[in-house]
Amino acid sequence: MLVPKFADAVIITMPDHLHYQPAMDALAMEYDLLLEKAIAQSWRECKDILDQTKKYNKIVAVCHVLRYTPYFRKMKEVVDSGRLGDIVSIQHLEPVEHIHMSHSFVRGNWRNSKESTPMILSKSCHDTDILRWVIGKSCKKVSSFGSLKHFSEENAPVGSTARCTDGCSYERECIFSAIKLYYEKKGWLHHLAIENNDDATIMKALQEGPYGKCVYRTDNNVVDHQVVNMEFEDRITIAFSMEAFSHYGGRRTRIFGTKGDLVGDESHLLITDFLSGKQENWEPGKAREGSGHGGGDHGLVHDFVQAVSQQDPSLLTSTLDASMESHLIGFKAEESRLNGGKVMETRMDA
Repeated sequence: MLVPKFADAVIITMPDHLHYQPAMDALAMEYDLLLEKAIAQSWRECKDILDQTKKYNKIVAVCHVLRYTPYFRKMKEVVDSGRLGDIVSIQHLEPVEHIHMSHSFVRGNWRNSKESTPMILSKSCHDTDILRWVIGKSCKKVSSFGSLKHFSEENAPVGSTARCTDGCSYERECIFSAIKLYYEKKGWLHHLAIENNDDATIMKALQEGPYGKCVYRTDNNVVDHQVVNMEFEDRITIAFSMEAFSHYGGRRTRIFGTKGDLVGDESHLLITDFLSGKQENWEPGKAREGSGHGGGDHGLVHDFVQAVSQQDPSLLTSTLDASMESHLIGFKAEESRLNGGKVMETRMDA
């Protein structure tokens, strides 16, 4: 039973597979929405939400928080200024970091595409979105390869057990030991849904919940590495790589233009002018502090509140309209991956 409208906006941050119906219902009740990515589990559902948004003329912001960080705003400013000349190509790397991978995408909420979305959407729609936004062009074609190479039962070490707490003889050697990560180091406890962080409570969660499972013996199916090649308007090419096995996070981006290039790692940007040879080394500094995602969380919420208050969606960069193409790239990339890298057109009217 739906409760009558009692607020200005609704925030939808439930698991991916529960986004669609609440979004459709909230829009029908004429709420504005702050909608966590991925928008929905299929392109058809995404289009339904977009149609519903237009039908009721509501504001929908998607949590593509990278658009609101000082770092990526600076990157877009440099590209838009023409300092790099015409953009020719981009190389972009998303190093997930190996423990983040095991926590969120092997044991955690985004481990199985049937319960969430494929990795290219649940994790990397941030990247397809930011690349589309920075260059301001539309994607025409994609192809993709990738697989779940490591985190599967065939790679389970000899002597391993269903849970790290079941007397696994390999546990002390295991990089992904739940006992070492959660119980001893007290790391990554925010998803364990426990009342406190005392030893007994953590151990019980590992013995009974998903985060104590062996990373080689769970129901995960999302890829641990994937490459996507994209062709954009004006013959711009982008090579994107999502990698689970890194000791670091922080996206790496290289933009190649006819007058200069840009290299960045989310901590600094190095901008080089070919004619003069001059270089600018820009750092976001304290602008990154006090907010998640390099300042993007605060920026998104600030702009959403202002957009709703003033009923002006132009105050947002990550409106639903603006976020749709990044999802289409993701859905088509996954379709390509499942079809041996087949080149797929990314037509918004498809």
